Amino acid sequence: MSYRYLVAGVALLLAPFAASAQPAEPAVPASGTATFAPRVRPVLQVPLTSGAIKIDGDLDDDGWQTASRATGFSETFPGDQTEPPIGIEVRMAYDATHLYIAYQVEDDPAAIRANLSDRDQIWQDDYAGMILDVGGDGQESVFIAANPLGIQGDTRSTRGNEDVGYDLLYRSEGRITETGYQIEMAIPFRSLRFPQRDVQQWRATFWITRPRESRNTYSWAAIDRDDPCFSCQLGTLEGMRGVRSGNNLEILPSVTGAQTAHRLGAGTPGAAFDNGRLSAEPSLDVKYGITSDLTLDVTVNPDFSQIESDAAQIDVNSTFALFFPERRPFFQEGSNLFQTPIQAVYTRSINNPLSAAKLTGRFGATSLAVVSARDRDTPVLLPFEEQSAFVQAGASVSNLARVQHAFGQDAYLGAVLTDQRLDGGGGGSLVGVDGSVRFLKKYSLKGQFVASRTAEPVDAALSEQVDGTLTFGDGYTAAFDGETFWGHAFAAGVERDARHWSFRADAEQMSPTFRAANGFVTQNATRRVMSAQRYTFYPERLGFVDRINVSAHGGRIWNYDGEMKDTWVSPGVFLMMKHQTMANVSYVFSRERFGGTEFGGVRRLNLFVRSNFSEPVQLGFHVSRGRSIARMLEAPELGRSVNASVFGTLRPTARLTLNPNLDYARLADLDTGEAFFSGYIARVRATYQFTRRFFLRTIVQYNDFSERLNVDPLLTYRINPFTVFYVGSTHSIATYPGVGDETDRFWQQTQRQFFFKFQYLFRR
Repeated sequence: MSYRYLVAGVALLLAPFAASAQPAEPAVPASGTATFAPRVRPVLQVPLTSGAIKIDGDLDDDGWQTASRATGFSETFPGDQTEPPIGIEVRMAYDATHLYIAYQVEDDPAAIRANLSDRDQIWQDDYAGMILDVGGDGQESVFIAANPLGIQGDTRSTRGNEDVGYDLLYRSEGRITETGYQIEMAIPFRSLRFPQRDVQQWRATFWITRPRESRNTYSWAAIDRDDPCFSCQLGTLEGMRGVRSGNNLEILPSVTGAQTAHRLGAGTPGAAFDNGRLSAEPSLDVKYGITSDLTLDVTVNPDFSQIESDAAQIDVNSTFALFFPERRPFFQEGSNLFQTPIQAVYTRSINNPLSAAKLTGRFGATSLAVVSARDRDTPVLLPFEEQSAFVQAGASVSNLARVQHAFGQDAYLGAVLTDQRLDGGGGGSLVGVDGSVRFLKKYSLKGQFVASRTAEPVDAALSEQVDGTLTFGDGYTAAFDGETFWGHAFAAGVERDARHWSFRADAEQMSPTFRAANGFVTQNATRRVMSAQRYTFYPERLGFVDRINVSAHGGRIWNYDGEMKDTWVSPGVFLMMKHQTMANVSYVFSRERFGGTEFGGVRRLNLFVRSNFSEPVQLGFHVSRGRSIARMLEAPELGRSVNASVFGTLRPTARLTLNPNLDYARLADLDTGEAFFSGYIARVRATYQFTRRFFLRTIVQYNDFSERLNVDPLLTYRINPFTVFYVGSTHSIATYPGVGDETDRFWQQTQRQFFFKFQYLFRR
């Protein structure tokens, strides 16, 4: 059996190099009118406004009459550079302080999807926006968009990594008309960071998303599916003279108040609450544009509690630490620059800072980011071969630095340096280089090498938080006993990205002594190779399918002693169908060694379905069924596993949105069917939007594993992404045994907190 896995895995790895190059594919002919031709790398001259422009969704202002007009959009999906079935026109002009954009879309107003929602919640609506690369080198772009009601959405992308936490200050309004919809935007030049030139020249395209039977998308600059360099295909905006990226001073003071209470003698009927004092904590954030290329951010006593709580994850059978996304605005800004193949930087390693400073800049093709923070409660992540652990190590100082230089449109070379010093002694440092280069148009080569140095403190209290019997490397122990060691890791991969045939092959190695003190590396002492093949069909004769992907991936993992840890092969099929419905089915065959035992029968069938078939109802589910290792047992064994999740978005009205989610997991004995564990986590996020700025959000979550219910209501009034007022509460409710039989249980609230937060942005 092991030979079959090995042969299949080797075949997958060698296929990219053994396959002959495919001949160039002829351009797909455009459909529609005979005169239609996609606009390849178009150019738009942006003029000064001829009069005032009021951002109200009405395009009758004098300033629009002499604006430049972008037309000739082409469909990017499901059509391939074909003529859109709707009319699209974009107007653009500028004055000394703002860039003005107007989108006018001719469409059936009854079919337009537009919901009154919070900003950045528009991505299932119709929306229009601009992808803008002010540097012109393809390394970073921003997407500035709005839905037909003017609700904003913005993101920032760096080398294909999209930062959805990015926020830009701009004005927008929209309205649905008798012939479609129209949107107006005013983007302050001081909200953008661009080089100081007498005449600006930016790379851009205008983008329209129209969710109907398919998720139709249209672009002003024609996009070739057979060219993986998206940024190379953007159009050009020219002619803006004398504009300056502002050296802004932004001051963001805030005050946070809270009262926390916990029940004395939890589990005892009638036990009283111990109500803490009402506290009020001020904090201050300052952002200063030293130059148009260099920005300094400083925060003092920040309130880094998260307004949006993390969704609970099922970890009962996981031996590795769980990853949670960064949501704190201070660390989100510029975080995409720290994204590398090996996650050397994970800003949630800075858990509760007393103060922090950040310097970000871009000088031509070179980008820079430096972060320094004083943390009060530092989590230390300890990776091992088959498990990882978190230790709370107290106060620390962390310094992070990243520099990256771009070469042309789609290549870069970067370096990263991190250092964490614990107050109790010891710490960890890391230094690394990484880069990417594209060749032969469709191929890219990426890699990273990092070295780490760890100096443990001598701390018996910390040692009690880990299993002291764990050893690694040359006899080092998991205990915090003052050991010092170096480690290294590298990752390399080659990739082909094209209209039909794509592949990737990767290799990675992490030494037993490698640690990323400020990163997120949960496993070391491994070497692995992986490969994936994908072929994409665009079946024009199958009316219900837009795209079919047939794929296979596999790989092998060894430990540092050369012992096989895992070998797997997984074929799969993905369908993108009409009614915005997607389905993916795959099967995993695996042979894994865990806990000193080799398990040859690991296999799972995976099915994923998601459908946005209507505006008020969008549903999806995932189910995985097969044989998995019961890792939580003292003597691990193979069991029958079922993992399932159901999720959706329900909009009973244009103002009310419900996001239900249910995760279920069960693992049972192969022979007896007795469950090793079984349970679920149910969560509902309900949002009612009173106005564009004012809304109520409530999260209700029940964890069946811990038998705990959490209820978190929150009222928000948001003037812009930074000027916001919050008032809310959190309630934790648990179940306890009653006085009767085992089924007699009662609910009791154990903790609660009432809080408010107000922050106001001063900008000059």
